[in-house]
Amino acid sequence: MKRRFLIIVVLFIVTGCIIYLNQTKTSGDRLITLAGTTMGTSYHIKLAPAEDQKLNEASIKSKVDARLAGIDSKMSTYKENSDVSHFNTYVAGSWMPISAETMIVVNAAQEVSQLSHGAFDITIGNLVNLWGFGPTVNIYEMPDANVIKSLLPEVGYNKLEVRLSPPGLRKSSDLVYLDLSAIAKGYAVDAIAKLLTDNNIENFLVEIGGEIVTHGHKQQQKPWVVGIETPIAGQRSVRKRLHLADVAMATSGDYRNYFEHEGVRYSHTIDPATGYPIKHSLVSVTVIDQSCMRADALATAIMVMGPDKGLGFAEKHQLAIFMLVKQGDHFIEKYSRLFEPYLNKEEN
Repeated sequence: MKRRFLIIVVLFIVTGCIIYLNQTKTSGDRLITLAGTTMGTSYHIKLAPAEDQKLNEASIKSKVDARLAGIDSKMSTYKENSDVSHFNTYVAGSWMPISAETMIVVNAAQEVSQLSHGAFDITIGNLVNLWGFGPTVNIYEMPDANVIKSLLPEVGYNKLEVRLSPPGLRKSSDLVYLDLSAIAKGYAVDAIAKLLTDNNIENFLVEIGGEIVTHGHKQQQKPWVVGIETPIAGQRSVRKRLHLADVAMATSGDYRNYFEHEGVRYSHTIDPATGYPIKHSLVSVTVIDQSCMRADALATAIMVMGPDKGLGFAEKHQLAIFMLVKQGDHFIEKYSRLFEPYLNKEEN
């Protein structure tokens, strides 16, 4: 008999574990808000034009939507004609040409995989699908342990070869299946930030699925303020308020996207080494970096590592990270030395 289990995916205006905080407006504030959907989630953009700057909101939103659609069309596992989907059905041992843009993301993913010794791995797609978090969702039965065991040998970033010029990918097995969901949103945030600066917009906040880039400031030289959530399912409360200027921030957590079976909660974050969802006490990790793409991937890698190994990794590689670790009925905070300046600027 098939055992039915329940998938719970909780979505909010800002999906993910970061909350953009609207500060109290004054008469001089003129914020423009753009919003929409992309990559299976939502995006929100705040623009703070200069007093004498006139912006065509419809034109900007059209450019944003077109740029996001272009990225999604290349990197989605949900779209049959994307680079990623083509590669996932491509014959092993042969080079497949890909777009230069997809190459940027895959190459960055491979660099984080090497740095993290495989804690981050985009070849984990078949296991993501098996656990019900990909385009082929299975909501009727728990994954078979033997199937997981059979897929594990086909997971590994070293089974993927990258050719920079001309851009191409090659895999060592037909079962290698790419999933860029833990890095593509971060890349998209960076891409929209560049689009805005290319259009002479200097003060903005871009958020896609909880991944954020800030640039410049709000009116009257006010900083952008972003909140890190308290990791409690079914609630939205702010744990930390951070002033961010010209940086990217990404958070990975296991309390917004999970499923429950027979009273056990299973995270959407899969450990590439075991094939199973992570089970440790780290419930959220936030990474601040100059690149949202890199922060996105690093947050996932550290989430897989767990609190102790993850903090050691951050200190070794000089990363700014903030972690919330479950201890009994409450959460304790751990953070790297490079994150301390952001806490010192926390809004009271």
